[in-house]
Amino acid sequence: MEEKAKPYMNPYLAGILMGLLLLLTVFITGRGLGASGAIKGVVVKTVNTIAPTHAENSVFYKNYTQSNNGNPLRNWLVFEVIGVIIGAFVSGLISNRNGFKLEKGPKVTNRTRIAGAILGGLLFGLGSQFGRGCTSGAALSGMAVMSLGGIITMFSIFGSAYAFAFFFRKLWIKK
Repeated sequence: MEEKAKPYMNPYLAGILMGLLLLLTVFITGRGLGASGAIKGVVVKTVNTIAPTHAENSVFYKNYTQSNNGNPLRNWLVFEVIGVIIGAFVSGLISNRNGFKLEKGPKVTNRTRIAGAILGGLLFGLGSQFGRGCTSGAALSGMAVMSLGGIITMFSIFGSAYAFAFFFRKLWIKK
């Protein structure tokens, strides 16, 4: 007998809790949440391990290797992302939602869905570096401290999502 998945948390309650978490993070650390800083730490550590001379001669890498006692993986954002991954797994266990499932529309092949997800992830990662932060850092944390840049970022994210959804919705809707 298969156990039924538990319902998701009320989205309004989840939003309030997320807002309180952001404010608490700003109060405790002096800055907001964000995941792209953790990825940057992993990249810097990898480059420093594989090509230490290059990392030593690059201003970009030097800024990160000199902080956190010379180890960019000691950045608190790395531990934040590890906690998010563990927390998501535990939440999935508790609510009986763990499993591998490829969600896609009826007109999309598995190969197209996987390629689109990888390409989208790469573009999002590149954009987060150009924008000096991911959506969590730029939009959510920026809005938590009433940053004009954070507000503009949030409107840009949702505005572009609505614009793209208009063109791609037919791939996801069953007819």
